[in-house]
Amino acid sequence: MMGKTWLITGVSSGFGYELTRQLLDKGDKVIGTVRNNAKIVDLIAEYPTLFDCRILDVTDTPAIQQVVKEAFEKHGAIDVIINNAGYGLFGAAEELSDEQVELIIATNLTGSIQMIRSALPFLRKQGHGRIIQISSYGGQVAFPGNSMYHATKFGIEGFCESVAQEMAPFNIGVTIVEPGGARTEFRYGSAQVAELMPEYDGNPAHSFLAMLDASIVLAPGNPAEMAKRIIESAEITPAPLRMVLGSQALASTIATLEKRLADFRMQTELAASTDYKE
Repeated sequence: MMGKTWLITGVSSGFGYELTRQLLDKGDKVIGTVRNNAKIVDLIAEYPTLFDCRILDVTDTPAIQQVVKEAFEKHGAIDVIINNAGYGLFGAAEELSDEQVELIIATNLTGSIQMIRSALPFLRKQGHGRIIQISSYGGQVAFPGNSMYHATKFGIEGFCESVAQEMAPFNIGVTIVEPGGARTEFRYGSAQVAELMPEYDGNPAHSFLAMLDASIVLAPGNPAEMAKRIIESAEITPAPLRMVLGSQALASTIATLEKRLADFRMQTELAASTDYKE
């Protein structure tokens, strides 16, 4: 069976690295983007024909467009695009700087949107494809001290859900992956923390400090197993719109949505009271 060709952003660590390693090990081609290649020299050396490493800052829209164009021109059809690049930002909304707010939106939200938009004309022309957006169960469930991360994930999920409906007639599937906490650099290396204010000491906004401390609690998610499930999802037809990874993440998501539904159902009379009585 012919292998697939994948375009994955942010492959230097975390899910991106794990996905890339597993795909290359089974003989698939990967066009992987990184801001610098220092952490993936092993993959470059080990898979000189299967791994096409590209330098990319996903906050640079013209650079995204160029990388996508060159990737399709060089490799022909690209079967799966995985938007993985992103990071976490922790702190109360008041503690965040303007620069931190702007950068996480540019990276997690705008970067993912522009990657998808850049690829759509090529995917339409080839008549097939799969877009996999790495989100988080934080795209459905919100916690204090994580407001801007949730803003980007809630936002990209709405974008992808709309695009999934637009692309279905072209045989292009879209899947939103919602992992729970995993033992990756996302939590234990790349997470950014605001300049904390003493006014929030003891406040739920600072509860994330324990989560980021591996000596207190370890995330339950196994990145290797999560990567396997993501890769397997590309073979499922029709594409699952959402896929939650991690039992704790699923339980939390279900509880949150059930409460949300109950709150909405209590508003039946209120909602109807604003309709024209005709």
